[in-house]
Amino acid sequence: MAAIYLVRHGQASFGAADYDQLSDLGVRQSAILGQWLAQSGQEMPLVVTGSHLRHQQSSAACIEALAAPAAGRQRRMIQDEGFDEFDHKQVLARYMPQFADGLFSAYLEQQDNPERAFQRVFVKAVARWVGGEHDAEYHEPWPAFKARCNGAMARLLDQVGKGQSAWVFTSGGPISVICQQLLGIPDRQIFDVNWALVNTSVTKLLYRPGRVSLSYMNNFSHLERACDPTLVSYR
Repeated sequence: MAAIYLVRHGQASFGAADYDQLSDLGVRQSAILGQWLAQSGQEMPLVVTGSHLRHQQSSAACIEALAAPAAGRQRRMIQDEGFDEFDHKQVLARYMPQFADGLFSAYLEQQDNPERAFQRVFVKAVARWVGGEHDAEYHEPWPAFKARCNGAMARLLDQVGKGQSAWVFTSGGPISVICQQLLGIPDRQIFDVNWALVNTSVTKLLYRPGRVSLSYMNNFSHLERACDPTLVSYR
């Protein structure tokens, strides 16, 4: 039976002009994941990333902290845009057009609690996107996003051999969609899963031909073992 590990990227640069860049904390979280895997004797024979920079930086920091592959083994690296996150900027802009062209960052800077303010607006923006009544306004409506993520998962299963493992560095959206497919979670509830995913948390799937099952979800014990609550982040 093969194992597939879905890793949510480390903390990105929330509130910055370029979100798609790991923060210092995000780099540290990713390195701690690699150290934890090295201590437990884990290897990464196959590493898959989306095309976002935060995916690639997370995998690089993790691999750097991980021991080199055992003698005679090689690590395969694959990039698949199917594991990319949805366009959160467009989702926000369609809900509140006044926040297009970078104005949302300026709005957040004026708030006493930027993360909480972002959450209030983003929950409503995502609900509009998922609702299906405005699909024509998005270059990638919710059904297309789900199909893309599940298509990436199907391609990955074709790459994984019996008894092998694969590590996928991706985002909360694709992880949530893949778990939705496995657990039959309704669309209206899927982002309750997304909001709970911790940066660099690991979700493990078990695969044998014709069947994929969820082993565990949102495991961030590598961060908890460090005994530093500031390591746990959700953005």
